Formats: sequence, structure tokens, C-alpha cells
Amino acid sequence: MADSNSTAAPLDSAAAAKAAFEDVSERPFPTDVFTAPHLRWAVIGCGVIANQMAQSLALAGRSLEGVANRHVGKARAFAERYGVPRVYESFEELYADSDIDAVYITTPHNTHITYLRGALAAGKHVLCEKSITLNSAELNEARTLSHAHGVVLMDATTVLHMPLYQELLRRANAGELGPLNLVQLNFGSYKPYGDFTNRFYSPKLAGGAMLDIGVYALSLARLFLASQPDEVVSLGNLATTGVDEEGGIVMRNAEGQLATVTMSLHSKLPKRAVLSFDRCYVEVMEYPRADTATIVWTEDGRREVVRAGTEGYALCYEMADLERAVAGDAGARGLFDYASDVMALMDRLRREWGVVYPEER
Repeated sequence: MADSNSTAAPLDSAAAAKAAFEDVSERPFPTDVFTAPHLRWAVIGCGVIANQMAQSLALAGRSLEGVANRHVGKARAFAERYGVPRVYESFEELYADSDIDAVYITTPHNTHITYLRGALAAGKHVLCEKSITLNSAELNEARTLSHAHGVVLMDATTVLHMPLYQELLRRANAGELGPLNLVQLNFGSYKPYGDFTNRFYSPKLAGGAMLDIGVYALSLARLFLASQPDEVVSLGNLATTGVDEEGGIVMRNAEGQLATVTMSLHSKLPKRAVLSFDRCYVEVMEYPRADTATIVWTEDGRREVVRAGTEGYALCYEMADLERAVAGDAGARGLFDYASDVMALMDRLRREWGVVYPEER
């Protein structure tokens, strides 16, 4: 018989995001999130992330200025729900709108480069949902376009933007935690077999564990590692569709720091990160949008809880970082380098596992 006092299992990502929004919906929005001049935002896509973005801006007393989608009817329904004043009949109409400063791309992975080309060439700043592109070739093309047109391109992977990690990095860089030795990361989602047409298992939608959940783990590891790992060994299991469903990865950089990643699309695992330093280890649960960590000090076993930011504002932090980058903030602009390193790692791992998407053939 189950223990009635046992801790409930973590919610899935959609339910967790909903609970996080409900938790902050009645609170005053913090004044220290959006600190740069506001940009006028439009969104491409009307899925889960687009809805969360509109809800996030509403928490801050702001709203989207425009929406575009392959199906205009869905864009109109989205606009009606969130009070968005502009619905574009085409993506080109959005790109040509001089009243839009920034675009958030929330469509499936394999469509990102198409919208990146259009938005960047039109002089729009772009925040692009993970995985920002399919591969490094596409990412380098997008970066070249952003430089050519004088706009900012930013990866929306949440771990790059959560204040908790900036606080932990501050303390680590100050030497308070001692040298970093090892990073351990788990991420497992249960996506049932049977429907191989859904995006998680579909090569036509750039499915697989790497681009969907591995990007979080690799981004967090790279954020704390002193340099890009140059030694990588791994094993990957493929679904019958040819995309990766599970993977085990061990990496080491020139400084001798190790990182291990275990991920799965067909086996539930805790979203758990452990950063092991000389003086302590830091544990973060539900790490993609975490606002709380626990430091366990080596010397005496003392436990210290660190809180920074708020889970419910995760997408606000992303948008705020892009606005700061546009305003010239060097730290916000430097986040792209981590995204580039992570993409190179994902390319290497997919190549070793034989995962190739139709667009790459």
C-alpha cells in the first residue's frame, strides 16, 4: 500500500508551468526584472510556449503587439485570447512591420532557421525557443545574419536566463565554493510509445531527446564548466523512427572538469543537477526553470538554501535578457557563446549516434 505521507511526483512540464503561473498571479510583479528599455514584441507560433509568453508578459503588465502563424485562424484566436492588436496574414507582413522591434520564435525546431532568416534580415531582434537551430551550420548562418543587420540573436533555453544560476555563478566565480570538479545531470520524460507521429519521436519535426531535453542539461553543464569539453564519450539508444530516445554522456574539458548527463524520452527521471565543488556540492531539482538550490558544505555537512528569481517568471527573464542585450549589456550578449558551444556538442553527439534529420541529408 502506498505511503500516504510520501512526496508527490513532480508535475510534467506543462502542469508545472501552469502551477508556477498560478503561484505568482496574485503577486506584485518585481521591479528588477525588466530593467532595459522595453521592446515591442511579436510572436511566431501559437503553441504552448507562445501562450506562456503572453501570460508572462501579462504578469508584468505588458502585452504582445503582434502574432503570426501558419494558420491565420489560430493566430486570430490567440490574439483574441490575449488582446494582441496585430494579426499578420503572412510572416512577410510581420517582418515588414516597423512597429515591431523583437520576435519570439516558438515553432518546432526544424522550422526555426526559416523564420530566423526572415526576421533577422528584416532587422528584427530575435529570441528563439530551444533548440535554437538544428545544427551549428544553421546557427552560424543565423549569427552571420544578425551581425550583418545589426540585431541581437538570443537562445531562449531557460537555464541560460534564470537568476538562480547567475547567483550561483557569482558565488562560484568569487571562489566561495572552491574549484568545480564534477557536474551530474539527469532529465527523463515519459513519452509513450504507439504514436510515433508526435513531435518527440518524429524526425520530420526534429524530435528526439537531445534537442528537446538534452539541451537543458548540456546548457547547464556548459554554463558552469570553465571551458568547452574536448573529450566526449557517449552511448545513445534510437527509437524505431531514427531519433534518439535515450543517452548517456561523459565529458571532460582541458581543466579536467567532468560532466555526466543521463537523459530519456521514454523513462521518467528526476530533473536533478548536482554541481560538485571542493568546498560543497550544489543540488538543484527541476532545474530547467529552478529558483531554489541547496548547498551542502563539505566541512560540516551544513545545508544552505539559496533562492533567486521565481519559476513563474522564467520567460520574462528570457525577454528581459534580450532587451538588456539590445541595450548593450555585455553579460546578456555573452550568453550566445554558451548556446554555440552547446550546439557544437549536440552536433557531435548526434553524429556519433547516427541521428540525421531530413533537412540535413
